[in-house]
Amino acid sequence: PFRRLVKRDVRSPFLLQLEVFEGHGEPPRRLLAQAHHERAFLRDGVRRGPVREGRIRATLFLPPGNGPFPGIIDLYGTGGGLPEYRACLLANYGFAVLALAFYSYEDLPKEMKEFHLEYFEEAVNYMLQHTQVKGPGIGLLGISKGGDLCISMASFLKGITATALINGSVANVGAVLRYKDITIPPLGVNAKRIKVSKSGIADIVDVLNNPLEGPDCQSFIPLEKAECRFLFIVGQDDRNWKSEFFAVEGSKRLQAHGKEKPEIVCYPGAGHYIEPPFFPMCAASMHLLVGKPVVWGGEPKAHCEAQIDAWQQIRAFFCKHL
Repeated sequence: PFRRLVKRDVRSPFLLQLEVFEGHGEPPRRLLAQAHHERAFLRDGVRRGPVREGRIRATLFLPPGNGPFPGIIDLYGTGGGLPEYRACLLANYGFAVLALAFYSYEDLPKEMKEFHLEYFEEAVNYMLQHTQVKGPGIGLLGISKGGDLCISMASFLKGITATALINGSVANVGAVLRYKDITIPPLGVNAKRIKVSKSGIADIVDVLNNPLEGPDCQSFIPLEKAECRFLFIVGQDDRNWKSEFFAVEGSKRLQAHGKEKPEIVCYPGAGHYIEPPFFPMCAASMHLLVGKPVVWGGEPKAHCEAQIDAWQQIRAFFCKHL
């Protein structure tokens, strides 16, 4: 329990063994059929290269062929490290994708205390200057904490054309954000609003303060400064935070400043971790900042269907704008 299935090494396939037994319940009766199934991540011809340029710690995936290809930077959440599987899968569809680590990896900061946008700017410039990346701008894809970092990048940095967020926040969360002489404080939290079930799993959906009230307004990211298109992917049963509320408020803010209305795609019954298709739903797992397992939300069938559709929406969005 409380472990999440991820693909650590994209160079090898997932090996699935499927078995069908007679009847229902335990113990299983007679084995009726079995099969082995391989799920490859790195398709033939896709190139994977570690990137250690300046401060950047990342992996670049390039599709087969000569290019140049539309470029995307891919960010994950508070788990840290360098997950590559989503970037790798996107590269299979003709995108040059940089999976970017931002903490808890190699010589990057071990903890999520503060982030400097200059680091992310370095990654954007790396992509814009790469001979295999088609300009004039690139795309950003982020889930959870990676989502609000993508909004911050789009708001302050040049060269961003399209930003897709999976259950992201429009307020800065979890750590101070700095860029030049600008400081955005993290959204306030109230730990008393954590509900813990009898099994010891925390529900943290009400922990964050409202970014529209009082001093917490300073945490709202000025996304109206962005010169890009936005896509919000929303799981309506997200128990990590109020993703639908964030998407709607982001949309209101953009339109109030004369910007184009973002695309918002909502999925009833989908939880927080909307992964690429056919990853099993993770109902609960350890949360590094909370220090205990938290519930992520989602109903298995609805969540899995959302993952299939969201993947198509994200690819179509980047095809259209990049």
